[in-house]
Amino acid sequence: MGLKIIVAGKGGVGKTTVASLLSFFLSSRGKRVLALDTDSVPNLALSLGLPREMESKIVPIVKDESLVEERTGARPGESWGLLFRLNPKVDDIVDKYGIRISENLSLLVVGSIDSAKQGCLCPAISLGKALISHILMEERDVIVVDSEAGAEVFGRGLAERFDHMLCVTEPTQKSLEIAKRIARMGRELGIGEVTYIVNKFSGDESERLRISETLDARHFFIPYDYSLIRAEIEGRSLKELDESSPAVQALRSAFESIFG
Repeated sequence: MGLKIIVAGKGGVGKTTVASLLSFFLSSRGKRVLALDTDSVPNLALSLGLPREMESKIVPIVKDESLVEERTGARPGESWGLLFRLNPKVDDIVDKYGIRISENLSLLVVGSIDSAKQGCLCPAISLGKALISHILMEERDVIVVDSEAGAEVFGRGLAERFDHMLCVTEPTQKSLEIAKRIARMGRELGIGEVTYIVNKFSGDESERLRISETLDARHFFIPYDYSLIRAEIEGRSLKELDESSPAVQALRSAFESIFG
């Protein structure tokens, strides 16, 4: 079986940045990478370099009502208590809807599988979870999932199929505490390895030591880097960032230590 990685954390900490740079890192080393965007506001496509005019036309799998109806037998939101297939056909979706970014890197925009955020779109959630379950069981080199905030949306049976969680956090006390809760949830759900990515760090050595003492797993500090933040704001591919970017260098070093 290949390597299955979930990138988790609260909103706004830089999950998509980490997921996109990790996807570039692993694909550049000859691994065939499938990146899944399961955020309710998916924007991994832009970070991976898809032009905005193409990105704006992507319909996440769980929001494609025609596809959901075709595969589950029910149109989302039609009525309460409608019957639909719990095991819809999903084995062709990656080939039909996946987007080739480069020779070794593909993207599939799934959308959120959190039923609490999808209202009554139960058939859509059924399709999304069946799709992710199928993908995680396939023989693939690497799967990188840019997740919805938190890890509990995957639940036992999905989360336990991941080999590794990268839990992204900012260096604030509140963000660190949330990250530790997410990491604990991930472990309870069966994720074997957890690594913290402390993003946007600009403190001194004493601050670094204080944070290190609060975390309960391996962790890496990624310096605050305006060029990286500017690229994300402008919707530019993170692959375009100069190799001199401190954040890119630190993330590459972290990835090498974890997965190299």
